Amino acid sequence: MLSFFKAYRNFAIIFAILSIIIITIIYNTLNVYQPLPIYQPTMVSTELVDSTIQYKKKYHKIADFSLTDQNGKTVNQETYKDKIYVADFFFTTCQTICPIMTNHMVEIQKKILNDDEVMLLSHTVTPEIDNVTQLKKYATQKGIDDTKWHLVTGDKKQIYELARKSYLAVKDQGNGDAYDMIHTENFMLIDKKRQIRGFYDGTNPEDIDRLLNDISILKKEK
Repeated sequence: MLSFFKAYRNFAIIFAILSIIIITIIYNTLNVYQPLPIYQPTMVSTELVDSTIQYKKKYHKIADFSLTDQNGKTVNQETYKDKIYVADFFFTTCQTICPIMTNHMVEIQKKILNDDEVMLLSHTVTPEIDNVTQLKKYATQKGIDDTKWHLVTGDKKQIYELARKSYLAVKDQGNGDAYDMIHTENFMLIDKKRQIRGFYDGTNPEDIDRLLNDISILKKEK
């Protein structure tokens, strides 16, 4: 009887060791670094892609731009050089999805406040209303840190072309004229090479969590 229990004990020890090894292997396998996709126009729903670039399979990047932020300073691609950033499109007088989106951006700002690699960029879609004074007032009300987050205004056609042809953020077509209006809940994650690495619903808390996780993944890239 004693020998039986000794043999059983040895079996239990071996079984426990094997279980630990198997669990460790499974854990490491499931946690292998998986890079984020690099979105090209052909990978995105055609309703989000301007017809002039729907064929594009590679080399898509955010175009050069020059806009003005809440402090009256010029913001362009050099402002975000070698930075990961989250971009969106909003307007200060919006009473529907924009307040939710801005609140979620504020939460993201809190998470990245001390991270020199990550910034935020919000483009107004009503630049005729959202001048520098209006954007500054909005930024103050929302607690926006202007070292991390630029609210930008400027030429409407340029902003709308960025939304449609660079960020692939908008479902409708238009030319940025006086009668054109875009309204999108999309957040876009942009890498240091100005490539789109993710799309997120800016009104959805679960998507915000996914975005924050994807930022940490993107930071591992060399």
